[in-house]
Amino acid sequence: MTTTTLAVLVPLLPFLGAAAGLLLGRKAPGFVRPLALLPTLAALVVAVLVAVRQGGGAAVEAHTELTPTGSVPVELALDIDGFAALVAVLVAFVATCVQIYSTGYLRDDPRYPSYAALVSLFTSAMLLVVYSGDLIVLLVGWEVMGICSYFLVGHYWETPEARAASLKAFLVTKLGDVPFLIGLFALATDAGSFRVTRVLAAVADGGLDHPTPIALLLLAGVAGKSAQFPLHTWLPDAMAGPTPVSALIHAATMVAAGVYFVARLLPVFEASAAAMVVLAVMAAVTMTGSGLAALAQDDIKRVLAYSTIGQLGYMTGALAVGDRGAAVFHLLSHGAFKALLFLAAGAVIHAAGTNSLAAMSRMRSLSDRVPDAYWTMTVALLALAAIPPFSGFFSKESVLGAAEHVTDGHTAHVPGAAGWIVLVAGMAAALLTAAYATRLWLLAFRGRGAEAPDHGRQPLSMTVVLWVLAIPSLAFGGLAYRALPDWFDGRALTPTLLTSILGTGLALVGGLLTYGAWQRTSALADRTPLGAVAAHPEGDAGLVEAEAIATHEPAYGDIAYAPDPADPARLLLGPLRRHAAAGFHLDAVYGALFVRPVQAAASLVRFLDREVVDTYVRAAAALPRLLGAAVRRAQTGNVQTYVSALLAGTVVLAVAVVLVATGA
Repeated sequence: MTTTTLAVLVPLLPFLGAAAGLLLGRKAPGFVRPLALLPTLAALVVAVLVAVRQGGGAAVEAHTELTPTGSVPVELALDIDGFAALVAVLVAFVATCVQIYSTGYLRDDPRYPSYAALVSLFTSAMLLVVYSGDLIVLLVGWEVMGICSYFLVGHYWETPEARAASLKAFLVTKLGDVPFLIGLFALATDAGSFRVTRVLAAVADGGLDHPTPIALLLLAGVAGKSAQFPLHTWLPDAMAGPTPVSALIHAATMVAAGVYFVARLLPVFEASAAAMVVLAVMAAVTMTGSGLAALAQDDIKRVLAYSTIGQLGYMTGALAVGDRGAAVFHLLSHGAFKALLFLAAGAVIHAAGTNSLAAMSRMRSLSDRVPDAYWTMTVALLALAAIPPFSGFFSKESVLGAAEHVTDGHTAHVPGAAGWIVLVAGMAAALLTAAYATRLWLLAFRGRGAEAPDHGRQPLSMTVVLWVLAIPSLAFGGLAYRALPDWFDGRALTPTLLTSILGTGLALVGGLLTYGAWQRTSALADRTPLGAVAAHPEGDAGLVEAEAIATHEPAYGDIAYAPDPADPARLLLGPLRRHAAAGFHLDAVYGALFVRPVQAAASLVRFLDREVVDTYVRAAAALPRLLGAAVRRAQTGNVQTYVSALLAGTVVLAVAVVLVATGA
């Protein structure tokens, strides 16, 4: 079988599994799990075969015209280089782990058949994005992921949070997709083709007449899909969906699509220095802002959501300094440990007997209750904090090293300012990442909240997946940074000495500061009665999470649990904590700038429709009705009246004829 045929099967197999699952899910429930697992697993095997055959060498290309358009053709095209081959393996691997994990996590869910089918469709759409060599076909996968995320985030549609989150995710990403679509058409118009290879050839020949507007339009879609500032607000709310869905979205699909798109078309963005600076600023704001927000969150999944936003900021930062190898290296590394983080968090939630969001301030020493989640999540958090020798260290340092490389001036179409912006923000984010990772670990596994009921051990399908994902989280980076340059652009991914020392040092400082703050708050909590908090909400006694209690539902059933009084976030952030916990009120800003004006405009349109348009409609109906009433009155049924009217009319006509004739 040729490599091209194998590549076609990679997105096709999950799609067929999704179609069969949707058709047979209710009629043949015994086939649901095989249809969820086997096609995705087969796609993983085939994706590995494609990657082995591609081998980091020449791209595998094939194309056929999809439909005649009369101008720029749309083609079914494959374009599989080293980037595409490895990202497809990541997508299929994480999707397989999620499907296996979900068989245990959602074993009692009545909507599991539709859930499993949508996960397969989600996977197929992302694989189409990865392998596609035509921008319109890529757009199809891009939009299918959007609708899949809407249904999956809203899986628990009975809850208002899930309904609102799914709608928000759909609308915010669509807000970016509108300029993205315009940018794609503008790019194809300048390049004369939707084919990725021809677009890149046109860029190399200087064929783009409007590189800056095109790049900025495309960045709007990337910001929405990859949850970058200012269109990142949908991702934390999307945690209302099932935890395995969160793992899939954050690790391998949806948010990874925007980063992968920019990496694929990086020369288009490099053609505009202004676009590269905008990309660098977007990455810097995203990294630092999300780190502060993550440090202030109480829900474990929202911490991880803001963490994803920040790590995607590292990837876009690498792209902003022109190193797509470093960006995709971090994408691959992050995919493994972020999937592990979410699935381990799911094990914690599952142990508490709820699929709802879990407040860390109400957890109490879960390390003994969920040992598998404890050890694997510890590995994943060390990778997230970029502590050597875990995978996140090597991939994050490749980003910082790339930024350092361009700080000496304009290098490879990248302004030196972009390098400085990414480097400084990346260092700050390293400290913040270690701080919130340490806080999460302390509150979840060393917490002082109330003891939740013991719901027993997790299913084997869940724990096995955790340990499988722990392997690349621990070992991938050390092995990959030597081998990946041959698959990418040939640029070295070896960590540089200066950024490694600074980045690791700042990570250690962040972790130690958080641990010290936790010890201090623990000591204060031991000396301070919980009831005294209200009297001193901002003093030392106020280190106990008082007002935060009222903002969260109990994490474990309907029982009200006491929060952990030793949360170090208040001490670390001070008065900034409230604003960071609210995402710096960006949703409120959007509400004032966009939601309220749209609602006001809708109210005006409704008023005009009811009071103006409907008035004319009613008048148009009233006039014929009045005329009909007048004519109806003339129909008396009296023959003498009709004859009299006829004679009178005859006389009038005769007089009129005489007058006209006399005048003539």
